[in-house]
Amino acid sequence: MRRFRQITLEVDALGCVRGGRDIFTGISFSLQPGQLLAVTGPNGAGKSSLLRILAGLLRPASGRISLTPDGEELSPMHYFGHLDGLKDAMSLRENLAFWGLLYSGRANMEAVAEAADRFGLGHALDLPVAVFSAGQRRRAGLARLTLSPRPLWLLDEPTSALDRQGEGALGTLMSEHLGAGGTIVAATHLTLPVAADLTLEMAPE
Repeated sequence: MRRFRQITLEVDALGCVRGGRDIFTGISFSLQPGQLLAVTGPNGAGKSSLLRILAGLLRPASGRISLTPDGEELSPMHYFGHLDGLKDAMSLRENLAFWGLLYSGRANMEAVAEAADRFGLGHALDLPVAVFSAGQRRRAGLARLTLSPRPLWLLDEPTSALDRQGEGALGTLMSEHLGAGGTIVAATHLTLPVAADLTLEMAPE
């Protein structure tokens, strides 16, 4: 796996308001290359909202987010949310080829096959994802992370619905990413397959 440009994610006094209510305030942390931040806390504490703000999908009510070196944009990232990003009527091969095309401008079919194999889905490349189990769909969604190297991963409950094999594949992928100088922010209720360097425990306001 390639090494990434060395970047640092800085979050300073971040706040979020949804529906006129403070979801969280004063969130600050700094992540260096090769570090994993686990974001924990009960439902409603704002874990998913924090990831969506980091991904640029929500505007913060206050605070600042920056990547250094100066001038680095928040675009070099993968955001993996609750939805799997898969089209039921399409095969796994077609789904992954679509995401490869979207990420990099071309559909590398060798990379598609390798991504499926990494998550134990090589045998299912030509099946429509409509027939996949919840765990298979989760693994198929996670396989998208391998299609375009990006230094920052934002993962929302990445181990949800995964069996031991799926967790093992995810753990290997996360370890490789961190070892290459990548950075991960993962919101989770469960134990991650890789030990976190930092933990941010969130609580409802």
